[in-house]
Amino acid sequence: MTRKRTEKGESYPTHVEPAKTENPLGSQVTQVFVDQLPGLNTLGISLARIDFAPKGLNPPHTHPWGTEILIVVEGTLYVGFVTSNQDGNRLFTKVLNKGDVFVFPIGLIHFQLNVGYGNAVAIAALSSQNPGTITIANALFKSDPPISPEVLTKAFQVDKSTIDYLQKQSWYDNN
Repeated sequence: MTRKRTEKGESYPTHVEPAKTENPLGSQVTQVFVDQLPGLNTLGISLARIDFAPKGLNPPHTHPWGTEILIVVEGTLYVGFVTSNQDGNRLFTKVLNKGDVFVFPIGLIHFQLNVGYGNAVAIAALSSQNPGTITIANALFKSDPPISPEVLTKAFQVDKSTIDYLQKQSWYDNN
């Protein structure tokens, strides 16, 4: 990330280089939230750039404090979100190409998958200076301290060995 200084000596990003996507997910999110750009404080907006290798995934996650608008800058993405329990946990999906836009409502679990043959890039605008990010697998299987296997076995209706296996995985965080 290239940075520039204001007259008051504060720095802000001016250019974001393509992120490295050589990781288990094949994607990398470069956040521009209030922590990275203090000038966003009180503005109610933030951004993120998501780089995808071929078949790269931005795994199921949620932003508890912000709606996300995603625009595809390059490539082809399969995107979707799941509605709430009250709405029947309905899945909404779409294949997006360069220039297409999709909205992920505040707090709903959503994902993006590169279904093209080349790299893909998307820009996300969020309706909060700090929308938060909760990656579902990390939250459930890598919490500190761990969630009790008794809770997880009952919630997922699987045996303890399955939960033990999932808790031992190296869940990659692409943020």
